[in-house]
Amino acid sequence: MTAAEQQRHSGFDLGKLLAERASERYDLHTRHLNHQLPRMLQTIGFDKVYERGEGAYFWDDEGQDYLDMLAGFGVMGLGRHHPVVRKALHDVLDADLADLTRFDCQPLPGLLAERLLAQAPHLDRVFFGNSGTEAVETALKFARYATRKPRILYCAHAFHGLTTGSLSVNGEDGFRKGFAPLLPDTAIEMGDLDALERELARGDVAAFVVEPIQGKGVHETPPGFLRAAQELLHRHKALLIADEVQTGLGRTGDFFAYSHEDGVEPDLVCVAKALSGGYVPVGATLGKDWIFRKVYSSMDRVLVHSASFGANAQAMAAGLAVLAVMEDEEIVANARRTGDLLRERLAALVDRYELLHDVRGRGLMIGIEFGRPSSLGLRSRWAMLQTARKGLFAQMVVVPLLRRHRILTQVSGDHLEVIKLIPPLIIGEREVDRFVEAFTAVMDDAHQGGGLMWEFGRTLVKQAVANR
Repeated sequence: MTAAEQQRHSGFDLGKLLAERASERYDLHTRHLNHQLPRMLQTIGFDKVYERGEGAYFWDDEGQDYLDMLAGFGVMGLGRHHPVVRKALHDVLDADLADLTRFDCQPLPGLLAERLLAQAPHLDRVFFGNSGTEAVETALKFARYATRKPRILYCAHAFHGLTTGSLSVNGEDGFRKGFAPLLPDTAIEMGDLDALERELARGDVAAFVVEPIQGKGVHETPPGFLRAAQELLHRHKALLIADEVQTGLGRTGDFFAYSHEDGVEPDLVCVAKALSGGYVPVGATLGKDWIFRKVYSSMDRVLVHSASFGANAQAMAAGLAVLAVMEDEEIVANARRTGDLLRERLAALVDRYELLHDVRGRGLMIGIEFGRPSSLGLRSRWAMLQTARKGLFAQMVVVPLLRRHRILTQVSGDHLEVIKLIPPLIIGEREVDRFVEAFTAVMDDAHQGGGLMWEFGRTLVKQAVANR
């Protein structure tokens, strides 16, 4: 039967299915998926019906546009439905490739590896998986096997994923609680070289995994820390793993965030998210030749680490298209330029608003931190929120940004008074203007000491107390 005949005989019609059942979206999630997600969205008024997306915007069922300053937690680096990535996927599907035979060598994985390694010339080989957490899992396995040591070091408050291995190097107890036992691991404070050296002296450390800029709270590694850590690690025959799952591919104004510091050459680098083009899940672990040769030391070990869907044609095509767009449209330079503009304009507001304490980050990875105000009236309201649950004020800012100004943002972590901005890397001055104007309006409202924002704060307080 030909493809056309198969299509005619099939009763499946995706457009018809969505037309008939799309209105059930929240009920379907409540019945069959994570039932807490629709509950949470409804509680804070985020239960919107989004119907389409393009670039840095999406539209609801009433035709209203929303500015995306979240980018799917960083996945939508090029925005939604970039035409070059979209065409590449149409092309690869139309090519009818003999994909995933598992016993041949297709060209697309090699071509994508070649393009990625060109951005990290000190590295030699790539393993392709399906996600950021899988890229981290690969790095942990490779480091432990190559060094023959069991223990991994990581930074307090780090986030490297939620599968068991990556969870072992997750610095937040809220994610780890109830999932023990995990891998042998030890957390150190970011920037604490003395603690790093003490742990290395025990002789059982395989690697130190670190985000050049932590997603939780948007904290950069201190100047000189990565280079000094690399020297200590190599002195003790241990490896440096750079987790660039969120910071990589131009997010911070350089292709890789570790390159902000001269002389840093990680032994293993993890990437994912934006490499997908927002379409096909993909993760990649870049590493040095000698590490790969130890893991794949003989033909008997050729499949000792693999992934069923790793290096599939659609993912590889998306990745190649993403890298081509990044070069052709100078995406990294735009992230640096636009990020500097946005950060400068927000930082100029710190002296204007007593609830606004800090603006930090690099490129288009920006943290906005709130803190205890000085005036008596605002202090009492701040104390009410903090007593109920730390992080409620930041949530109070996120909600009106969406509900009043149609801008999607996120709180940077549980119990944090920080909003993280990780918009698509294609945004420009127009989007900066829109965000700053909206943020200023929300801050004006917050500092007036009353109004809808603080009414919503009381709702959040009641919800927090009820959840205890």
